[in-house]
Amino acid sequence: MSDRRLVVDSGYAASGIEETQPLVQTPAIRQLLREPYPYLHSILAMVVRCLDAISVSAGTLVVDWFEQSPFAHSGERGVEAASLVAVVVFCLFPKKSKLLAFPKIRRAKAQIRYLITPVFAACIAYVCFSAILLSDGIASLKMAAVWALFVCIALFAERSVLTFCLHQPSIVAKLRRRVAIVGTGAVATDLVNRLRSDAGQAYSLFGQFDDVAHYDADRKLDGTLDDLIHRSRREALHAIILAFPEAEDAETRVRNVAVFLKPVLSDIYVTPHLVSGFDRVLPCEFLGENAVFVIQRRPLSDVQLIEKAIVDFILALCVSIFLLPFLIGVAIAIKCDSKGPVFFRQPRIGKNGREFMVYKFRSMHTHMSDLMAERQTSRDDPRVTRIGKWLRRLSIDEVPQLLNVLKGEMSLVGPRPHAPHTRAGGLLLDDALAEYVLRYHVKPGITGWAQINGARGELVTIDDLKKRVAYDLDYIRRWSLVFDFRIMILTIVREVFSRHAF
Repeated sequence: MSDRRLVVDSGYAASGIEETQPLVQTPAIRQLLREPYPYLHSILAMVVRCLDAISVSAGTLVVDWFEQSPFAHSGERGVEAASLVAVVVFCLFPKKSKLLAFPKIRRAKAQIRYLITPVFAACIAYVCFSAILLSDGIASLKMAAVWALFVCIALFAERSVLTFCLHQPSIVAKLRRRVAIVGTGAVATDLVNRLRSDAGQAYSLFGQFDDVAHYDADRKLDGTLDDLIHRSRREALHAIILAFPEAEDAETRVRNVAVFLKPVLSDIYVTPHLVSGFDRVLPCEFLGENAVFVIQRRPLSDVQLIEKAIVDFILALCVSIFLLPFLIGVAIAIKCDSKGPVFFRQPRIGKNGREFMVYKFRSMHTHMSDLMAERQTSRDDPRVTRIGKWLRRLSIDEVPQLLNVLKGEMSLVGPRPHAPHTRAGGLLLDDALAEYVLRYHVKPGITGWAQINGARGELVTIDDLKKRVAYDLDYIRRWSLVFDFRIMILTIVREVFSRHAF
C-alpha cells in the first residue's frame, strides 16, 4: 500500500503534499496494531550502519595482514587498494533501510537480506580491481573469496552480539515507542486493548486520556489533557493518537485538542474516521497495518538531536577550558565590586517545559536580586552593579551558561529561556501568545536567531514577544549545524556590542 508524505505544519513549517495513491478510507481502525509493526528507529539504524562498516573494515584488515604475511604468495601482495575499494563499495551501496526497522532487525532472515547484496557487490569490486592490479584472474578470485570469508565472519559476529543485545529487556524498553491514546469509545478502547495485549515489543501504552475526566468501559482514565502534558514532561512520550467517537463536531474537537497539545514534544496522529473533511491536507503514516494522519511532528529527528548535542558539548568544553583564566579574572572583579556570590542561579523554562537552574555571573546587588524575575531588567536599572553593567553590555554574564550546556540543559544556539514569571503586556508569556509554547520543542540556547537580529532585552509589549517568537520559530524550522555556526559567528560580531544589552 502506498503512503503519502509531507512536511507537517505545526506552527513553524509550511505544508506541502506528495500523493502517490488515494488513501482507502475505513470507518474505524479496529485492526490498528493487530500485528507488531516494525518502525525505523533512526538512532538504532545509524548505530547498525556504523557497526557494519567497522566490522567490514576489521575483516578487511585481517585479510590484508594475511596477504602480506610470509604465508602469502608474492604475487598476491600489494592489493590494499582493492580492499579499500571493496570497503567503500560496501558502505556506499544502496541498502534496504526498512530491514533495519525494530523489531524486524532481530530476525536472521532480515539481516541476511540486508547484508547479502552489498557484500556481493563489494566482492565483485574486489575481484575487478585486484585483477587489474595483478593481471591474474584466478589469484583475484581466490583473494576475493578470502576477503568475503573474513568479512562474513566479522559481520556474523557483530550481528550475533547485536541480536543478543536487542533481546535484552532494558534495551527493548528504550527502543519501544510509547503511545498515548486520547479519547473514549469503541475505537479508543480497541487501540488501548491492542497496545496492552498484542502490540508486540515495538509499542507500549503510555496511557489513555481525554479532554474531560470520566470513566470509560468500567475503568478510570489515566487523566485529562493537562495530566498528559504534565506527565509527558517527566516521562518519554513518542506518539499521541486522537481517537474520539464519531460526532458532528469531531473535526472541531480534533483541531481544539491538537492546539491544546502543541506544548507536548511528541508526534500527534488522528484516526482516519475523524478527518474525512480535511484528510487531503494531512500527511499519512502507517502504524500497525492501517493508516493514521499526522497532525504534529517533532521538529528535529533523533539523529539531528545527537548531532547538535555532540557539537554543543565539544565546543562548550573547549571554550570553557580556553576562557578559564579570563573567567577567573571576572570572578575576582565581581567579588571586589560588591558583596555576594560570584554566580547567580535562576529558574528558567527549558525543553518540553521543564524547569532548570540557569547559571550567570552575578550582575546585581545580592539584596536586590529578583530570583523569580517578576521584574525584568531595564536600562539604567539601579539593581545592577558597576561591574555588572559591563558584564551585561558585553554579554559576559551569560558565559557561565556553558555549564548548563555541559549538563545537557541548554544548547549553544536556541531560543533564549525565560523565567517562569516573565510577562509581556502584563500577561505571562504562555498566555500572551499561543505560539510561544512551540519554543519548548528544542533546548534553549545561550544565543539565538532572535538575539542576533536585535530581538532581545526587555519584553514590554505583546508585539515585542511576537517578534522574538517569530525569529525563534524560524530558527527551529531552518535548523542545521551550518545555521548554528553562522549564528555563533554573528553573535561574536553583533551581539557582544549590541546596544540592546543592559
